[in-house]
Order: sequence, then structure tokens, then C-alpha cells
Amino acid sequence: MKDYPEIGTLTGVYLEDSFVIEIAEESDTVKFKVDAVLAKNHPMYREPKHGEQYCYADGWLVFAGASRIDWVRRCEQRFTDAAGDEDLGNIDYLKLEQDHWLVGGDWGEVRIFGDVVPELVFASDAS
Repeated sequence: MKDYPEIGTLTGVYLEDSFVIEIAEESDTVKFKVDAVLAKNHPMYREPKHGEQYCYADGWLVFAGASRIDWVRRCEQRFTDAAGDEDLGNIDYLKLEQDHWLVGGDWGEVRIFGDVVPELVFASDAS
């Protein structure tokens, strides 16, 4: 089993307190739009903004080139924070289990099969 902090683009990211804003799916790809929490060891880290507990950065957690995507469960419930912003909850776990990635949180649970390496692409990198 391999946990996500061991993956290059996820080093210095704390998914358990990051917020999932949207989930997009194509035939061989699952993408999670996230407000990602960056730890001090992440190259894009900055001091948290006034009123924020963490340093957040917008991006997409992308699983591209999957041979199979199996949803174990899905939940469309949205959560609203004090500022009125909505999200789908957090990514509670992301780990490699033998032949698939297992990803889950309030929004559901999905198994992603194939030679896939998750990549976090920041909104500032997508230009």
C-alpha cells in the first residue's frame, strides 16, 4: 500500500483538510477540483490569509488514463461554510491498494484502476 504523500506532486499537500469543490469524470479520467491545503514544505506555501487556518491553493487532482473506474458509492450532499461557500467535503483517504487507487470522502468512494499516477495541477499552472 502506498499513501499519497509519497507521490511527487502531492508532497506537501494535506488532502484531509482540503475541500473538494467539484468532481468531473470522462471515460478514462476522474478529476477533483480542490481547494488544497499546502504545508510549509510545499514550494507554493505562503502564510494563511487573514481569517484562514491554512494556506489554500486552487487546483485539480487528476487521475488520467484509467483502465477502469468503479464508484463504490456517491453522495451529492454539499456543505456550506461560514462565508457561504459550498463544497463536497474532504478527501479522507487516497492510497494505492495493489492494482488500484482507493479515494474516498463525504462525496463518495471510487476505485481507479490502471497505470495511473495522480497529479495535482494548480490553477496557476493551467494557463
